[in-house]
Amino acid sequence: MKLGSSPQVGQIVRILKGKDAGEAAVVIKVIDSRFVYIADGDKRRFDAPKKKNIQHLELIPFISSEVVDSLEETGRVTNGKLRFVVMKYGDSAGSSANERGD
Repeated sequence: MKLGSSPQVGQIVRILKGKDAGEAAVVIKVIDSRFVYIADGDKRRFDAPKKKNIQHLELIPFISSEVVDSLEETGRVTNGKLRFVVMKYGDSAGSSANERGD
């Protein structure tokens, strides 16, 4: 995590520590300056998010407007939408790795 950066609702993160290390998720709630709730719509559903220390996350500079809009309008987001956002991020990250030849 970069110093001075703070997570925002709807932001994509990569998990660095724990059993889900290496996987992507979406911030669905910021608790305070140290902790957030994350969900991916698959293993971690919106109704049972994971509380994570932000030091254990890599903040990706992408915020999903679909997730933010849904949370503002209804106070929740569907698990399908979370899966879609995580998958879309994974596809773009995978294609950039393939272009570099990694």
